[in-house]
Amino acid sequence: MKKILHIENLDCPVCAEALQSDLSKVKGVNAVSVDYVTQTITLDTDNEETVQKVIKKTNKFEEVRVLEEGSTLKKDGKRKEWLTIFLSALLFIAGILTEQFSSGTVGKVCYLIVYGAAYLAVGYPVLISTFKNIIKGRIFDENFLMTVASIGAVALGEYGEGVLVMLLYQLGELLQSIAVGNSRCSVAELMELKSETATVLKDGEWKILSPEEVTIGDVLLIKGGEKVPVDGILLSESATLDTKYMTGESEPKRIKQGEELLSGYINAGGVYEMKAVRPYEDSAVCKVLDMVENATARKAAPEKFITKFARVYTPIVCGLALLLAVVAPLVSGLIVEGRLFFNEFPRWAKSALTFLVVSCPCALIISVPLTYFTGIGVCAKKGILVKGAMYLDVAAKIKTVAFDKTGTLTEGNFTVCGVHVTSVTKSELLAVVAAIEKNSSHPIARAFSTVDSSDYIVDNVTEISGQGLCATIGKNTVLIGNEKLLKGHGFTPPDCDSIYTVIHVAKDGEYLGWIEVGDRLKEEAHSAVQDLKSLGIQRFVMLTGDRYERAQKIANEVGVYEVKAQLLPDEKLLYTEELKKDGLVMYVGDGVNDAPVMSEADCSVSMGTLGSAAAVEASDFVLISDNLKGLGECVRTAKRTRTIVMQNILFSILMKTGFMFLGAAGVLPLWLAVFADVGVMLLAVLNSFRVRIKKKNHV
Repeated sequence: MKKILHIENLDCPVCAEALQSDLSKVKGVNAVSVDYVTQTITLDTDNEETVQKVIKKTNKFEEVRVLEEGSTLKKDGKRKEWLTIFLSALLFIAGILTEQFSSGTVGKVCYLIVYGAAYLAVGYPVLISTFKNIIKGRIFDENFLMTVASIGAVALGEYGEGVLVMLLYQLGELLQSIAVGNSRCSVAELMELKSETATVLKDGEWKILSPEEVTIGDVLLIKGGEKVPVDGILLSESATLDTKYMTGESEPKRIKQGEELLSGYINAGGVYEMKAVRPYEDSAVCKVLDMVENATARKAAPEKFITKFARVYTPIVCGLALLLAVVAPLVSGLIVEGRLFFNEFPRWAKSALTFLVVSCPCALIISVPLTYFTGIGVCAKKGILVKGAMYLDVAAKIKTVAFDKTGTLTEGNFTVCGVHVTSVTKSELLAVVAAIEKNSSHPIARAFSTVDSSDYIVDNVTEISGQGLCATIGKNTVLIGNEKLLKGHGFTPPDCDSIYTVIHVAKDGEYLGWIEVGDRLKEEAHSAVQDLKSLGIQRFVMLTGDRYERAQKIANEVGVYEVKAQLLPDEKLLYTEELKKDGLVMYVGDGVNDAPVMSEADCSVSMGTLGSAAAVEASDFVLISDNLKGLGECVRTAKRTRTIVMQNILFSILMKTGFMFLGAAGVLPLWLAVFADVGVMLLAVLNSFRVRIKKKNHV
């Protein structure tokens, strides 16, 4: 089973890696991922006992604590931290003044005491963490680097610089925590989509229950301003809904009696009644929350690289710093006087400390996952659910977009456009088809939802994938479906010259006729394709099981000029494999038959108010609003996210390399090294927030 644990007080990404390593050793843990940005532990285990072991071990890891079920992190003003830094800064200034304007032994003792108080006020958490980590064998982290640098400065007689190192470091950590916390809380707002209560009609009385207690068929009362607790169908005449938190659409949505409304919508009108059609665990809002919570567990390639890079990078630079402190003065002594002795040891020791401080990899290991996290949050607020950072990375590099037709480029709301009979009446043919189609979840079945079929009792309904249905009515075997289905059973259906979907009907060896069913193109389909073209995607393909003529007509209207029609699901799969040879492929679909293709494509998007369960499960992105314009937003955000990730990686490495060279050369003061380290980290973090900035048709 998969379990999400919310935690607090996880102070750094290096600590997250250490905690993940510890938890992976717990017996019964199949897989575990600790995410610093979201402050979550994603756990895969087979039993509840292991979960409790993980919670117990986590609570023993430094100051980290597992939050209670249902709790999420709230925004923290960091008042205590600000007061500590302010106090340390005042003492630091007092120490400088005391050092400048006092003399003698008493004066030196005074400013040492003041410096010591300033250092301990802000540095004691770092010293304690360093001591604990060394005991546990976790040495090479940022706490260790800053402890060595500050104590080294004091040992060299640079008391004020030692204090300033720790003061600037803690200030940087605080600013970083606030920046990351703001991003975390902006996504955590999505967690508030869930309604805590539901007003349900039970035994003739309205009772207040939790959404989890609502069952299918329950009647619910939704008052003005309340969130819809579960997915349902409107029983009242009409309702006005605020859907922006679920779909990103700012304009209120009006629905009529019998239409579906999703959990997470907010009642923007008067009181209305609805009937639950899904339990909470299968509702839209539950799926949204689950996908957002699980998204960060699937890391993108740059994230994985940075994680591996940090594991070897820090020990290497610590070794280089040690060599700089020991070998450089020996070599200097050999060159100057021709003998091995430590020449200018304080100068080289200070250079080594500066080199060590600048080398801290925080800018990389914080900004890269934070950028992906921000990108996932931006998509979620626009009604696009992303199942993992790795899929954003893929979407940024796609070369081809392949579309399903029905329910994707078209509305999927079919109507009967023509009825042609041979040996029965039109009403009889419609009634027979309607009776059988009521057993199907295919969008075409909706075209017959208003047809009276009460005179026919249907048994043994079998769906023949990509072809149609076979059933028995009384003692008769009835086939309804496409031309392939009829030919496969020995029929020779007439050549139907129609741009609409054709349903042939046969009974016990007798051909009864055919029905034309039509579907309208989505209003935004053409503009969505043009938007994708503006983002640099040039190849668009339609893969459909529909007739070529109908598919070509829709494709021409949309602006898709490559069409593969009359495909069975396995043929769609084979053609997708061919498309992948020319570059990364995104597949957009909505139905059960699309699930295999979605799994084969490099990334996939499911459509239609969370689509079919199979399509949602197989897809990497979900467009909640069933609006194709989300495709452009998805790719645009993915491209912007990847661009900023690469900017942060390149910027951090170049700046670190430059400052490390200056530090080793001895031209960079220790306090400025801390400032440079903090500055690079903050600039990278702030750059990651640019993902939120909307620039149409730009990345």
